[in-house]
Amino acid sequence: MDKVLVEVYVPASEKEFDVYLPLESKLYEVLVLLAGTLTELSQGFFAGTADTILCDRKTGAILNINQTVEENGLLNGAKLMLI
Repeated sequence: MDKVLVEVYVPASEKEFDVYLPLESKLYEVLVLLAGTLTELSQGFFAGTADTILCDRKTGAILNINQTVEENGLLNGAKLMLI
């Protein structure tokens, strides 16, 4: 399975996490896993909910959760933000 390494910034905890994302996974699946994992890793500063979004850190563009990681154009080194 091909994967990309991205950096996910969580503003609530002011921390960055390096994460491997499978290219063929739909972003809504990735978002659920990321929100759960980063909720635990942020030591209570971030709490993932149904309204949690994943966006490009530089532009602020919200990623389409109905597309795969690859269809969203994510490449190694992409910088994302989990809000």
